[in-house]
Formats: sequence, structure tokens, C-alpha cells
Amino acid sequence: MFARMDASERGALMLVRFIALGLIGWSVAELALYVVGCRLNHADVQITKCVVRSLPLLAGLAVLVNAKKLAGWISNILDD
Repeated sequence: MFARMDASERGALMLVRFIALGLIGWSVAELALYVVGCRLNHADVQITKCVVRSLPLLAGLAVLVNAKKLAGWISNILDD
């Protein structure tokens, strides 16, 4: 049912997932700090700034969805 992975593939998968979650966490923190800063300064929240700050979130989600494929690619590069 599940394919067995060797140590290099598991390590690459952990690395890819860690990077993806780091990007997602960074983006969520950046957005939260921007919104809180705007609320404290009684300024309007600009949608364009929110979209720009959410780009790492989208990249992190894309990496997380394709984590196994990216981990296999990284493992093959490191094995060669």
C-alpha cells in the first residue's frame, strides 16, 4: 500500500515540509502583524499589501501539496 522510503527520501521530505510550513507561518505572522498595526494606528487595511504578504503562504501551500514529488527530486539530485 505505502511505498517504502529510504533515509535520504525521508530526510528530503522532512526538509521540504519544514520549508513549506516555515513559509506558511512566516506569511501568517506577517499578515497578522500588518493587520494589528493598521488597527492600532487607525489606518485602513489595504488589499494589495495583504495580497503581497500572502504570496509566501500560497508558495508554502504549493510546496506542501507537491512535497513528495519535490522530495524525490531533491533526493535524486543529492544521490547523484
